[in-house]
Amino acid sequence: MRLIREMSLVKDRVKALLVKHPHLRDSDNKLIATIWKYDLLKIGIDSKTEPIYMFLIYYSEKELTNAETIRRVRQKLQEENPDLRGTVNEARQKEGEEVRKEI
Repeated sequence: MRLIREMSLVKDRVKALLVKHPHLRDSDNKLIATIWKYDLLKIGIDSKTEPIYMFLIYYSEKELTNAETIRRVRQKLQEENPDLRGTVNEARQKEGEEVRKEI
């Protein structure tokens, strides 16, 4: 039950960021970094002033949202909501179609 609730929270956070910041739609790294920035602020860590080793400590102790979870949630949201897709998705689809034709 806890896992389902946590996944729902991650889904809500990712969706809100994709809607508010379209540039995050095409970059998992930027999306993950943004989620982690907010995770750190929630813990009370200002990522602009704290040393990187504090990030590593929190990451190793699983205090930050799992990167793979963020990626999978983003992928599912974009699959279900085409309006949340970025511009890279369209280019990938076209490229994939060309590869399929060549094969």
